[in-house]
Amino acid sequence: MNDQGSVDREIVRYERGGPSRESDRVTVEEPCEIRLGGAPVAVVMRTPGHDRELAAGFLFSETIVAPGEIGTISACKDPDALNPENIVEVKVVPGVEIADTLQRNFYATSSCGVCGKASIEAIRLATERLRDATRFRRDIIAGAVPALRAAQETFEATGGLHAAGLLSAGGEVLVVREDVGRHNAVDKVLGWAYLRDMLPLSGHFLVVSGRQSFEIVQKALVAGLPLVAGVSAVSSLAIDLAEEGGMTLVGFVRGDNFVAYTGAERVI
Repeated sequence: MNDQGSVDREIVRYERGGPSRESDRVTVEEPCEIRLGGAPVAVVMRTPGHDRELAAGFLFSETIVAPGEIGTISACKDPDALNPENIVEVKVVPGVEIADTLQRNFYATSSCGVCGKASIEAIRLATERLRDATRFRRDIIAGAVPALRAAQETFEATGGLHAAGLLSAGGEVLVVREDVGRHNAVDKVLGWAYLRDMLPLSGHFLVVSGRQSFEIVQKALVAGLPLVAGVSAVSSLAIDLAEEGGMTLVGFVRGDNFVAYTGAERVI
């Protein structure tokens, strides 16, 4: 994360010796408007930084674009835009048609993810059941969480960011991204992979710093990830979706211990 991810704010700290005024480092949260072909698609509350990856990952994980369909991603050049630094312009390659049925004007908060879709049914995106036979060693899964934590530079300064990391089956950390929203951190990681033509992500796994919700599992399934691990709990709907999609879902990774909610056959 670059310096955009945190700022100094004046605070009053209350301790036994009494109040004291000082400066504290806090996480930045700002809106990012994603435009596709000149039309606004989403407003995402995010931590600035890696916005190209965020846009690519969001559009891909929401199945709005497929691998290879994004042509360019650039900063907004609209002279009338109020905050052009918070607008990302995405254009598809010539010949690609975006579906007319695209439900535009998503609103994504940093806490709950995408809101405002047309119906509950539209939340569940079409994904095929995973056929990835990759197996993952217990020590590799357990070691992913401390590896993620070691790469969280802005969290170290602020204590206020989630993180997601992409690892190989052998435990190599390929990329880590931080954001005020856990789903944004995942989108940044998937966007990183999208822009490097790495999708689908067979033979890799995702580790996240917070709880694992339906939306995170869904994004991982779209990317073809056979395993998702996290330091915290998982939701019932996340378990159901992982089971349906053939994914290994691991939670409560603490030290050498963790819980496999689905797909335990991949853990060796």
